[in-house]
Amino acid sequence: MLLHKTVGEVLRNTMEAFPNNEAYVYPENNVRKTYAEFNHETDELAKAFIGMGIAKGEHIAIWSDNKREWLLSQFASGKMGAVLVTVNTNYQEKELEYLLQQSDSTTLILGEEFKGTSYINIIQKICPELMNSKKGDIQSEKLPQFKRVIVMSENDYPGIYKWSELVEFAEQVTNEELEDRFQSLDPGDVINIQYTSGTTGFPKGVMLTHNNVVNNAQLVGEYIHLTEHDRLCIPVPFFHCFGCVMSTLASVLRGATMVVLKQFEPGLVLQTVQDEKCTALQGVPTMFIAELNHPGFGKFELSSLRTGIMAGSICPIEVMKKVINDMGAREITICYGQTESSPVITQTSTDDLIEKRVSTVGKPHPNVEVKIIDPVTGDEVKDGTPGELCARGYLIMKGYYNNPEATHAAIDHEGWLHTGDIAVMDEDGYIDITGRIKDMVIRGGENIYPREVEEFLYEHPQIQDVQVVGIPDEKYGEELMAWVILKEGASVTEEELRAYCKGKISYHKIPKYIQFTDEYPMTASGKIQKFRLRELSQAHLVK
Repeated sequence: MLLHKTVGEVLRNTMEAFPNNEAYVYPENNVRKTYAEFNHETDELAKAFIGMGIAKGEHIAIWSDNKREWLLSQFASGKMGAVLVTVNTNYQEKELEYLLQQSDSTTLILGEEFKGTSYINIIQKICPELMNSKKGDIQSEKLPQFKRVIVMSENDYPGIYKWSELVEFAEQVTNEELEDRFQSLDPGDVINIQYTSGTTGFPKGVMLTHNNVVNNAQLVGEYIHLTEHDRLCIPVPFFHCFGCVMSTLASVLRGATMVVLKQFEPGLVLQTVQDEKCTALQGVPTMFIAELNHPGFGKFELSSLRTGIMAGSICPIEVMKKVINDMGAREITICYGQTESSPVITQTSTDDLIEKRVSTVGKPHPNVEVKIIDPVTGDEVKDGTPGELCARGYLIMKGYYNNPEATHAAIDHEGWLHTGDIAVMDEDGYIDITGRIKDMVIRGGENIYPREVEEFLYEHPQIQDVQVVGIPDEKYGEELMAWVILKEGASVTEEELRAYCKGKISYHKIPKYIQFTDEYPMTASGKIQKFRLRELSQAHLVK
């Protein structure tokens, strides 16, 4: 049954049920707060936002790694109705300027820096008026809606509020005023705008409602049997749905403890799971690969691990097996979806047969319709036939912010979201994602799905990770190129890899080009950027 609650109501309900449970832990800072304390903190921050003059429906952009202030802002905005606009931590000047303009954000909450990039310098370049502005009264030529900047620190910067200054604004607002705002919110309201990665064209702002994210988080938590006794290690970034829906919101809905890492580092994840006795762990495949291949992996005590989620991109079968067998996360599940679907469409179940759990993305969630269509004709295809996956239901976004044309291109007149992903459904209703429509390689008239080749190469004992892309070819139209990361200390040649393939997969699926590498171009959320790999492949062959 679907819930009809706001994000703020979710936290209040959990506080009433489990006031003394640890709500969140930041082991790097030794900060621990109960649900009663977390609820109070977010009430005060919600009052501060109201005291600053932030109206219901106003857009607040937030730009930092997984700091405590990010977590508080998520649930405070959920209580007073401002729309949280999440900003990719990797953004630079032009990207941030575009987002602030396109989203009509009035407020920016930011960390001071991220991995050597000064966020303060960037916002000062975008908004030079900041240097001479009164706090809260910015008059920007480029950003006409933009009024205020808040930094997650106690350092002084011209025109920018320090975090502690929010206390004064909270003191100006009564509990009754907060309650009036809280009660005015509707679960159908947009509460979050997340910008897609923008691999083609400009990023689009996905508008998600309380109903979208609350119900998706509820189902995700149910599938991994998350309870008030669980401790979920969260190394995935908050700015993505994996962080702020499938991790933080799912935990709060179930009364679980959020054990938060500000940034991903494989050794720190393993140490945290051990020290905090985490029962669940989230991550994209590249994160789990890095953890499994950490030189000290065998020294960590991971016996507390039971469950978690691997998602964010296609999950290699061999990696799933190792997470279950070597890490001991015997109930780990795979999720599939995208930001436009809040994000999860399908998920494996903890009691699925092991073959289904490692080789598929499961079945559609309850209250979600799925169909697989021929992308050319639009007709549904038979079981076992590849086609584009489409989804419909409560989880579909309200649309792209200020972009009706893109919204109509993504969601058809019957309400179906066209994902752009190629999927196959078996006779039992389990779905396998075989790639993106644009990733499919057509070699001499043969359709090749890179994932099939990747899965085969993953079985090679010397290979840690592999990504396959198509590149232009005069004779066949396209050829395959494999980018291979070898395990530490391993040594294998291109010729040996091709010999390994012969007689085991079709000749036309054997990569013509093989390039060894130490890393892949990645998004901040840990997704491999295949479009960049294609660009690098072509540049490499031109040399």
